[in-house]
Amino acid sequence: MKKTVFLGALTAAGLVGGAAAAATLDDVKARGTLNCGVTTGLVGFAAPDANGVWEGFDVAVCRAVAAAILGDPTAVEFVPTTGKTRFTALASGEVDMLARNTTHTFTRDVDLKFDFVGINYYDGQGFMVPKALGVSSAKELDGATVCIQTGTTTELNLADFFRKNNISYEPVPVETNAEGQQQYLAGACDTYTTDRSGLAATRAAFENPGDHVILPETVSKEPLGPLVRHGDHEWEDVVRWTLNALIAAEELGVTSANVEELASGPTNSPEINRLLGTEGNLGEMMGLDSDWAVRAIAAGGNYGEVFAKHIGESTPVGLDRGLNAQWTDGGLLYSPPFR
Repeated sequence: MKKTVFLGALTAAGLVGGAAAAATLDDVKARGTLNCGVTTGLVGFAAPDANGVWEGFDVAVCRAVAAAILGDPTAVEFVPTTGKTRFTALASGEVDMLARNTTHTFTRDVDLKFDFVGINYYDGQGFMVPKALGVSSAKELDGATVCIQTGTTTELNLADFFRKNNISYEPVPVETNAEGQQQYLAGACDTYTTDRSGLAATRAAFENPGDHVILPETVSKEPLGPLVRHGDHEWEDVVRWTLNALIAAEELGVTSANVEELASGPTNSPEINRLLGTEGNLGEMMGLDSDWAVRAIAAGGNYGEVFAKHIGESTPVGLDRGLNAQWTDGGLLYSPPFR
């Protein structure tokens, strides 16, 4: 009898815990807006424009998720976070997800109790210096002062790189990219270090970008991607598969220009049909309707469109696809199958 009661109590506790954990999707639907944690401002990735409208590569992921769930890519409340405050904002429930050039690491996944839903940018840490400094390699930075954002993997990688090369440095701690940019331009540090994409974005905002050089070394692996809290698997699925929808759409040739036409009836591609909801019931499996991916793709385009618009070679940030090319083009970008 005692065993039955005990097992019953465990089952009840599990059901209550599961219901509490799986609340984010319901909360977002009831609220009518997605609360998305972003950076405090990084050109090309997440920054408000002249009218105060947030734009960027990471912002596009937030808008795609909002479009998938709510049918409105503008139904997003963007919450600026620093390297230190981002994890507290997510853990406390202030934001529903983070899309903030955040590196997937063991401790962030396991110890901080977050789940990374995928990688939207494969990156690595680098160093930027004034061209006038005359430095051509990061190994020549012995004794340099280094502007470094606190609360980031960049701090740890910096220490590892200088230790490994038996050279010294003096850190100049900064809280945000804007502060790092200001300190660097003011000459408070010899070099600024962060993800190479972040350096390119930062340099793009300079009055004279050509006066600054990003050194050739890539000193770490920085797989950047959106993340959510542990335990809410339904919500995790929605965010993960929205990102995958953008990646798969590029591979399958589905764009913001043709998605509505392709979704108007079955095509000769079974996977496009499943992705766009003209076959199967993938949306229903996640608590969404059949057009969720259509809206996500229409919001800002497929992955390639988003990349080209915000950070690609024709933008001031000027990044090539590199590792972020589709796997069919020699890159690492790869979505699991929609089946």
